[in-house]
Amino acid sequence: MGRPRTPLLDRERITTTALRLIDEQGDFSVPQIARRLGVQTGSVYHHVDGRDGIVELLRERVASAIDPGTLELAPWDTALEAWARSYRAAFAAHPRAIPLLMTSPVRAPRVLEQYERAVTLLLDAGFPAAEVMPLIIALENLVLGSALDLAAPETMWELTDRAPTPRLAEALAAVGEGRADRAFDLGLKGFLDLARAAREAGRAAG
Repeated sequence: MGRPRTPLLDRERITTTALRLIDEQGDFSVPQIARRLGVQTGSVYHHVDGRDGIVELLRERVASAIDPGTLELAPWDTALEAWARSYRAAFAAHPRAIPLLMTSPVRAPRVLEQYERAVTLLLDAGFPAAEVMPLIIALENLVLGSALDLAAPETMWELTDRAPTPRLAEALAAVGEGRADRAFDLGLKGFLDLARAAREAGRAAG
């Protein structure tokens, strides 16, 4: 018999299967991937560097949806806002991957390159080096928290007669639809205002 035209196993299929498992159940295992693909567990290890290697493939896959052109925009705050919105959309598509990806070290070269570009953007804008990573991490906290919020039920507060909360009920009724988007817009505006002020303070001190 001739060899199949399409290989049964490769890194792309492993990544796709792992991501589907995470979307379904919040995690994955190598034996689960092997069963889904109809191969032996050992065969998966021939293509990837264990579970950690699959996690980095997942990170690259999810992050590939972030528009790289956003960090080329000008001025710097326009670029940072566009990057944040694209970043949020990419991770909102796979919210159950967030805890897994955010609790393991970043090693994927293409993802590290994107961080390099974000750092360069802020350094070139005049931010002190000591302020750059705290700013990026704070922005990530906002982005990823909001990506999780997008996956949450629209009604996150179930009010009951056992604990009367009339002011909370009033506030919930007033917010209407799009709670998560409005909260993100508010948080992002506050972050950018703070970043602009910090940049000006650093330039004045320098």
